Amino acid sequence: MAAWRAWPRIFAHVDMDAFFVSVELLRRPELRGQPVIVATGTDATARGVVMAASYEARRFGVHSALPLAVAHRRCPRAVLLPRNLELYRRASAQVMEVLRRFSDRIEVAGLDEAYLDLSGSPTPKARARQLKRDVRAATGLICSVGLAPNKLLAKIASDLEKPDGLCLLEPDGMLEAVGDRPATLIPGVGERTAERLAGLGIRTVADLAAAEDPALQRALGPRLGHALRERARGHDERPVVTGRERKSESRETTFQADVTDAATLRGTLDELVDSVCRGLAAGARSGRTVTLKIRLRPFRTHTRSKTIDEPTRDPERVRAIARELLAAFELDAPVRLLGVGVSSLAADAQRLGSAPVQGALAIEA
Repeated sequence: MAAWRAWPRIFAHVDMDAFFVSVELLRRPELRGQPVIVATGTDATARGVVMAASYEARRFGVHSALPLAVAHRRCPRAVLLPRNLELYRRASAQVMEVLRRFSDRIEVAGLDEAYLDLSGSPTPKARARQLKRDVRAATGLICSVGLAPNKLLAKIASDLEKPDGLCLLEPDGMLEAVGDRPATLIPGVGERTAERLAGLGIRTVADLAAAEDPALQRALGPRLGHALRERARGHDERPVVTGRERKSESRETTFQADVTDAATLRGTLDELVDSVCRGLAAGARSGRTVTLKIRLRPFRTHTRSKTIDEPTRDPERVRAIARELLAAFELDAPVRLLGVGVSSLAADAQRLGSAPVQGALAIEA
């Protein structure tokens, strides 16, 4: 009997392979087979961050969140492409439309990933194969799918046979598959938690799975310590959360060189506002709180917000508030990053009851 038949629930994690790069290659097929990097800029000598890398570039040690200058040193022949978030959002919407054909219980976890509850399907593996074929036929993009009895294992499984993978993973096989990986693989183990675990000699998933409860509870607290150990053992009770609504719409940019010119800041601010308001319009949302984000040299981040009485997505209204917040901010150092967000969102009355707004991948330039 197939192992999955004994599972009380069956979850699929769909992960698009090298998503941003793959979307770009649809427009530039001549770059297929070459090392390609999508980044926040195209000047390898200036400040920038890798957002995605083709598998050819990954062989040189290039990966997302790597400083662009480091990526260039590792792979100087890579083709650098500037990010195009609006393009990726449109491609993501197409992918999610296909996924909704396979389950009415879907959780969009980012532009390039989603969880599906396939419990009750008589042939989940065949269904996953068909899903992969349909995504490719509709979008030209390739995805990997992990099948497991919980979300944690499904996400891990989707990464085990990339690219174009399909993998089943049971709790008993988790440590064999990823036991030697860093404990940060486990949801909830961030940088600070990892430091505390390292103080206990816990650095890998296997270390965490074998840890004693008392030590973990003293270091992390009774609830978190126990929960993280259980996840390291492949246990996860989280359900697929459908209908997740976006809580805010925001955009930000990191300047290639630190900025002191007020006109440059205002012009950048206007572009960010326009992009935010287009995103709000696409999701039929308006908001009451406008937030300005500024990062000053060397690395001081500040936010300023203003809340109005009535929700809006009017670019002129949002722009006026954002400019007011910028004008009131004391710039005592050059600006590295500028961002604008709108929160306290409300759905348009005529769209109430329609499909939920898709989730968005949080990317910091």
